[in-house]
Parts: sequence; structure tokens; C-alpha cells
Amino acid sequence: MRKQLDKTYDPKQFEDRIYQMWLDGGYFHAKPDAGKKPYTIVMPPPNITGQLHLGHAMDCTLQDTLIRFRRMQGYEALWLPGTDHASIATEAKIVAAMREEGIDKKDIGREAFLERAWAWKKKYGGRIVEQLKKMGSSCDWERERFTLDEGCSRAVRVVFKNLYDQGLIYRGERIINWCPVCGTSISDAEVEYEEKGGHFWHLRYPLSDGSGYLELATTRPETLLGDTAVAVHPDDERYCHLVGKTVTLPLVGREIPVVADSYVEMDFGTGVVKITPAHDPNDFEVGLRHNLPVINVMNEDATIGAQYDGKYAGMSRYEARAAIVADLEAQGFLVKTEDIKHNVGSCYRCHHEVEPRVSQQWFVRMQPLAEPAIEAVRGGETRFVPERFAKTYYNWMENIRDWCISRQLWWGHRIPAWYCEDCGKITVGVEAPSACAHCGSARIHQDEDTLDTWFSSALWPFSTLGWPDKTPELDFFYPTSTLVTGYDIIFFWVARMIFSGVEHTGKAPFDTVLIHGLIRDEQGRKMSKSLGNGVDPFEVIEQYGADALRLTLCTGNSPGNDMRFSGDKIKASRNFANKLWNASRYILMNLPEDFPAPSLPDKLETEDKWVLSRYNTLVKECTDNLERFELGVAVQKLYDFIWDIFCDWYIELTKARIAAGGESAGSAQRVLTYVMSGILRLLHPFMPFITEEIWQALPNDCASIMAAPWPVYSGKLAFPEEEARFERVVDLISAIRARRSEMGVPPSRKAKVYIASSQPGVFQSGEAFILRLASASAVEAGESFEVPNAVQVVTADARAFIPLGDLIDVEKERARLLSEKEACESDIAFFGKKLENPQFVQRAPEKVVQAEREKLQRAQDRLEKILESLSALEG
Repeated sequence: MRKQLDKTYDPKQFEDRIYQMWLDGGYFHAKPDAGKKPYTIVMPPPNITGQLHLGHAMDCTLQDTLIRFRRMQGYEALWLPGTDHASIATEAKIVAAMREEGIDKKDIGREAFLERAWAWKKKYGGRIVEQLKKMGSSCDWERERFTLDEGCSRAVRVVFKNLYDQGLIYRGERIINWCPVCGTSISDAEVEYEEKGGHFWHLRYPLSDGSGYLELATTRPETLLGDTAVAVHPDDERYCHLVGKTVTLPLVGREIPVVADSYVEMDFGTGVVKITPAHDPNDFEVGLRHNLPVINVMNEDATIGAQYDGKYAGMSRYEARAAIVADLEAQGFLVKTEDIKHNVGSCYRCHHEVEPRVSQQWFVRMQPLAEPAIEAVRGGETRFVPERFAKTYYNWMENIRDWCISRQLWWGHRIPAWYCEDCGKITVGVEAPSACAHCGSARIHQDEDTLDTWFSSALWPFSTLGWPDKTPELDFFYPTSTLVTGYDIIFFWVARMIFSGVEHTGKAPFDTVLIHGLIRDEQGRKMSKSLGNGVDPFEVIEQYGADALRLTLCTGNSPGNDMRFSGDKIKASRNFANKLWNASRYILMNLPEDFPAPSLPDKLETEDKWVLSRYNTLVKECTDNLERFELGVAVQKLYDFIWDIFCDWYIELTKARIAAGGESAGSAQRVLTYVMSGILRLLHPFMPFITEEIWQALPNDCASIMAAPWPVYSGKLAFPEEEARFERVVDLISAIRARRSEMGVPPSRKAKVYIASSQPGVFQSGEAFILRLASASAVEAGESFEVPNAVQVVTADARAFIPLGDLIDVEKERARLLSEKEACESDIAFFGKKLENPQFVQRAPEKVVQAEREKLQRAQDRLEKILESLSALEG
């Protein structure tokens, strides 16, 4: 017995069951197959820091839509899932949880802390996987990866050693971005800049010989303690005679040189700048050029160091700033304070201000890696969709600085470098060495730091497929096909994957980068905890089902652009699912038990050819849109066809035939099931659950819609002439129904319709449909008509006349209009008299007067329409 659909659409009754069916059937698993073309997406691995948000849900939906589409097209489609250990974010969460227990990580030590971290991963990583499944994600779970699993970790160590051996990874003292709250260095890409209010403090630095002073300005007076020079431009005639002299550093008393450097802008401020190599990246470079000492004035927590014992030692940077400014003013060194707006860098994780700081760290030398990666995009090996985002990529890669990859954290890939306590040299290895590679001493210890999270993420497209081993999966599925990601991590992740792929495999890791925007609320605001406008996708699924959420996230979605999410949109998607469900139930209820799998009859009626031709065009356009990553356009066309053409029109058109029975009824049923089978397959990538549930009830040859072939355009189903002829009938019926609705005429009130057209035969052939669907009592078609006192309905191909008396009771309507006319004239007199009163106009607030003018105008407009209606009644 064929499966029956429940009377009401309730996704809770089948979504979990269907997902389990797919898992049991192995429909998500992909394996190398020389007889097929591969299509590969590697999932941007979500962090194991909690649960998925609406942005993840959109990312997931877009990827799943593409992978299901390609799978049905016959590709060996692999969607490789996984999660990211997210070093800084995860460690911060664990440390915060420990703090609530009154425990500090240093109290329990590294190993005990890592035990807690792996327990966290087990708890939250598992929850994320279940949430991805709830969304309908057709990932190959047999290939699930984690950035800290053994395979990915080995790839990280191999890459580190390869780059180290080439001199592309080095250790040195350089200026880095330091987060005093997270307690670690972070890369340039992890610093978020925001314009904030600040100050320029204008200071005097006295010349040591007593001949005067130099004036300069700074936004960070607390770093004055670490100044080791002041600089002027070598071509600045105002100061060239002072180069080589010294100034005495205020408050500190240290003599520091005046140096000439082209870094200084002569026309900015006074043309003099203080140089603090330990606390500013540009100053650090100036310091290297002039061999200046580097004085680090701050501790790791951004408090002032103990060398400044007494007044400033132990103060926070902000406390020190206030104290130093007060002392500068008291001692006559402060000239003035100027309010400014400037960009301030903050840690992208904790959002506290970062501190530029000289530190011993590990770096990747970026220039040699960036150049071939730029060429990979410029040469077309990888393209961005939309193309404009390639500019973001070029801009970052062409101005890239060396990448600081070491982090002062415990959770992550520990740097595979060992220090010899005897010879002092470094041994780098893929596996832990037993002795120093240089002197053979066993007295070695491993670097305490871990690698930047993005170091391992950069290898994700190939490390997950078995690299550095030459696996069948790597050979078949790499390079991958499409990377789907947001525009906010182009430089964090996309750029690093491209240069890593090119360097370590000789190939760019994917051919297309599909960039999507952010999800905003219905007012266009970014979703955030502070605004309280965030949406939990799993609460949406609980209430409306995963398909409704997925449809909402695809509708209106265009590459690179932000989209708005609202309750009304999700309800509209749920209503669409309900519409499809009810249409399917109607079709299935009228099918005999032994009805065969969908196929078309030999004889087709005009309306059959119309719907099949429209469906055939839909197949072509929908496929083309998906090929071009226009998912929002494709799903909108599907929505319109299913709701309007198929449900509201074709099903209605066939009801009389099916009720009458016989051969025509059988033909209608075969067309209905054929088109339904096709639209279910087209809709499946977007709404997988409902399409599978209906598919299981529909006569078919495939155990799952996932195994069904993607529909293809057929010249045999193109009926352009019949489609155009019937479209004229549909347009006229739509126009008549709209006009009757405007007039408030109920469908039960029948009226004769006269149709004037240069092609009356078109409408004569559609007479049965006009009678039933346009509430016509009779239809007469000809080249011209003169029908007095009639309502006219005009389309591009016809003019319909409907006797007014057939639609309404003329005398009752005249009486109603005259009553409305009288009331309207009374309003006009009242508002007019009020506005003619000079005391009212002069004394009343302007808003009140304007409101009265608008009321008068509305009454006048309404009277004009009433008079037009009365005139029409007179014929």
C-alpha cells in the first residue's frame, strides 16, 4: 500500500525520521569513482565554543543546497564536515568556566588543563554536529575531521618543518599585537579597528644643550617612558640642523637622539614624532634603521613594568596615562590637549584594546608565499563570486606583513620546536626528537607556545583529505570545487588557504570562492547580544521546521550581499511548505493505488502543454541560476511556479477533468504527477525534508529523492505557441478576478463576459476555464463589442466587457454612493471652513494645521472617486 501523507503538515513528525533514513542508506557518503566527476566542498569548520547561530545556519544551507544539486546531477559530491579547536576562543571559555570554580589554569598545569579542553570539545563539538544534522546537512559524516585530530596535527607539523627548513618560518624579536586580556599575541588580521574619541597631547621635549625644545604630539603618553629617539624628515629645513643632537626625555631625564627618517610626514603636525620602538610598529622599523635601543615599558597584562618603581610601576596603561599627563602638565611639558577621532585596534575575540609590543615570537615570512597566491587568483585558477571581493583579497595580499603564528596559550597545536639547554640551538621536527639535532644532547625542551588557530585552518582543504600522504581521496577530490564563506574572513582564512594550497600542493585549494553577506534583522541592524535581536535557528526549527528556515535563508539571498531576517519571512516560508503539502495530498488522494511512476500521456490538452512548457523553462532557468550561484533567484522562480502556476492554476484547471473521469482524467493525473515529481527534485536542495516525505508517497522509481536524477530541459516539452495562447486566457481570467475583487463582487455572483480580441478563437477554446474560474455565466468572444453600462477589463490581448447589472444591484449601489458623497461633502465643508479661519491657521501648531490640510485633500480625492463611480453607473 502506498504511503499516505498526514492531513496536516507537521515537520516534527518526519524530519528526524527522514534524516536517519538518509544516514542508514549511506546517501551522504562519497568515494573516489573514476567514472564520475568530483564535486567537493569542505565545510568552514565551526568553532567548538558553544552552539551554531543564524550565520552558521545560512552558511550550512547554501553549502547543502549546492552539494545536493550536484549530487543529483550525477557528480560524486563530497561535503566534508568538521570543527575547529578555535584556540583563543575556546581557551577563554574554559578559563572563564574555571574562574567560576575559583581555579586558575596555572594552578592545575598544562596537562590537567588540556584534559578539561578535550572534555569541552567532546561536549560542544558533539552538540554542533547534532545541530548541523538538524539543519538537514548532507555531510559525509564518515569523513568528519577536527583541526586537532591526529591527521590534521601531523599535517601541521609537516608544514611547519617544511617552511622552517626553507627559511620561511623564523623566530625573532619583532613588534606584535598583544592582547593583555587573552594574554597572547594575535595576528594583524585578528585586530578589529573602530573609530573612537581620543586626544592628541602636545608636548615639549627640551634640547639637552638648553638651546630650546621640540614640540610633538602623541595619543599614548604612557609610552613616553620607552622613547629612545625623536625623528624629523631629512628634508625638513626647520630641523635639519638639530639632527645628531639630543633631547632630554620629560619625567625620565634620559637623553635620546634626534634622528632623520623619511617615515616622518613634514606637513603633519609639527613634523616631529617621538620614537618608541617597543610599542609602535612603525617606530620599531625606524628603530631598526637607526639601531635604537628597544625599551619595553609594560608587563604582559599592560601594567607598567617594575623598572619604573615608585610612581608608575604596577599602574594599568590607562592609570599611567592619566598620571603621566598630570605630571607633564605640572612640570610644564604639556602644551595643550586636542580632542580627536582616531582608529583604535581591539582583539577580535575579547574586544579589549590591543597593545603593540616587542616580543620574541615565531613568524611566517609572507612575501614569497603571497606572490604565487596572488597569481593563482589573477590567472583565473581561483575566482571570487562576486568578483569585486577579489580586490579585498589583492589589497590584503599585496600589503601583507610577516605573520606572527605563535600564541601564548595551551589549547592548540604546540609548536614543534625544541631548545637545547647545552648548545642553545633549535631542533624542529615532525615527531618529537630524543636529542638535539646539532649537538646530540638529550637536555632539550619543547617550546611552550601554540600555533595560531588559522595556521591549521589554512591547511583544511588538503589536510582533511589525507595530505601529506598521497591518498586516493586527495587525488580524486582535491583541488576542491567551491568554498562558501562570509566576506568577513577573506583575509583571516581564505587568503591563507590559497597560499598554503599553492605552496604545499602546487594547486589552489578550490576553483570558486562564493562569498555571502551577513544576516541582519528586519531593520537592517547587525544581530548582537547587546541589541537583543539575535535569533536562535533551532528555536525557529522547533516552531516552523528546518525546511522553512532553509527556504527563508535562501530567499532573497544574493552573493556578497547582506540579507534581512524577519518573523514574517519565516511564516511565509512555512505557509509555502503548507501549500505544497496540501497540493500533494490533493494529487495523491485522486490517484488509484496502482498508479505508475510519472510519465507523460500521448495526448496532451492545451493546459497540459502550457504547464509542461512553463515547467520545462523553469528547469532550464533554475539549473542555470544554480550553476551561476544565484540561489536566491533560483528559489524565487521555484516558489512562484509552485504557488502560482502549479497550485493556483494547473491544479484548478484539472479538477473538472479528474471529477469527470475517463481518459482525460488519467492524462491530467499523469501530467500532475510528472510535474510534481520534477518540482520536488528542483526544490529538494533547498527544502530536503518535505520533498523527501512527499516523494516517498508519490509513485516513483527511486528509493530516495536524493538518488533521483536532476531534471533536464527537453526540446520535446517546449510548446511555445500553445503556451502563449493559453497564457492569454490565464491573463484575462486573472484580470477579471482582480477587477471583481476590487468591486467586492463574490465568486458566487455569475456575470456574462464579452471578449473582444483580434484572436477570438483563443478565448473560445478557453471558454470552459473562463466560465469556471472567472465566475462567468456565459462567454461570448468576437473581434469587437459594444456593451453599454459595462465594466471593462483590459489585457495585452483582449478587452472584456461585463454588464454592470450582472455584477451589482445598480440601484442599491447608487444609493450607497450618494450617501457616501453626502458624507464626503460634509467633511470637505468642515475642514475647508476650519482652514479658512486665520486664527486657527496662525495659532495652531504647524503639524496640526498640516494634518487638517491632509484630511481635506483625502476627502477631496475620495469625492472625485465617488463621482467617477456614479458616472459609471449612469453608463
